[in-house]
Amino acid sequence: MSAVRLTYYSDLLCIWAYVAQARIDAVKETFGRDVEIEHRFCSVFGDAREKLAAAWRDRDGFAGYSRHVHAIAAKFSHARVGPDAWLNTQPASSASPHLFLAAMRTLRPTEPGAAHEASLRYDSVMWAFRRGFFEDGLDISTWEVQCALAQPFGVDLDAISAAMRDGTAFASLSGDYREAERIHVEGSPTIVLNEGRQKLFGNVGFRIIDANIRELLREPSPEQASWC
Repeated sequence: MSAVRLTYYSDLLCIWAYVAQARIDAVKETFGRDVEIEHRFCSVFGDAREKLAAAWRDRDGFAGYSRHVHAIAAKFSHARVGPDAWLNTQPASSASPHLFLAAMRTLRPTEPGAAHEASLRYDSVMWAFRRGFFEDGLDISTWEVQCALAQPFGVDLDAISAAMRDGTAFASLSGDYREAERIHVEGSPTIVLNEGRQKLFGNVGFRIIDANIRELLREPSPEQASWC
């Protein structure tokens, strides 16, 4: 039986994607190698300051949005949000940390053992970025913060910088954004299954995700429609 492919689109500055990380972790724990998770990015906070300044102009601006984010996190015991997120720390763009991670993708080795280690490193850095902003109030749109968060995981920062300078990181990230637009990803987070036939958008509970995956594992043939 082949593994189910799950593509996870998110924006690193999205509170709902931060909350949903626990569900992605639960998928890994529940299904193991039966599910292959591919992380890709969509652009929700590409121009974060302008977006929020306009959307929250009449609702106390960044202070109002910060309270909104804290109210969402308060509903989930595992989601910790520090006092600075969006109030005192307002990243310019999610595209910058997305680009750093896209650069990491271009450097993944092809050897089986090394590839698995690189995948774990990638996931760890991505989570460090999310937690760095929401929990610790760090501006993850800056190169200095990205390097400080990634370095403990053994990331080759010179290679990351080179991938940005020669355009390969931009090409990789552009592919994410283009594909998200092509398959009509509505926002962050969005789980895509069954070659794009099934899309789970937003605050979707684990049981719904679990049911969709189990249906595909039960009947993996692409010629037959899933009942989920």
